[in-house]
Amino acid sequence: QVQLVESGGGLVQPGGSLRLSCVASGMIFSIYTMNWYRQAPGKQRELVASITKSSITNYEGSVKGRFTISRDNAKNTMYLQMNSVKPEDTAVYYCNYFSGPTLKNVWGQGTQVTVSS
Repeated sequence: QVQLVESGGGLVQPGGSLRLSCVASGMIFSIYTMNWYRQAPGKQRELVASITKSSITNYEGSVKGRFTISRDNAKNTMYLQMNSVKPEDTAVYYCNYFSGPTLKNVWGQGTQVTVSS
């Protein structure tokens, strides 16, 4: 059974840093583009960053230069390094990929990130 498990969220002060992790199981992690999404209260879920199987990355405009997405295929793990965080980064962060065989989006349970002084 496919499972995505996020961790690393918490409370951080503005300007601080946090690293999120997503551990995948039950899938061939190395062949998929992996994504980080976030959803703030009262807002739609939005794509934050993506990384292809070849480690080509893409970022949403407001996080460019502050967040870094990476992956370790040997550990079936994806990361999101969040630097210079802002209160508007407060959200639940989700790990995601699109499963070709089932034509479904697969989501983790999410990890809460709160940026506040």
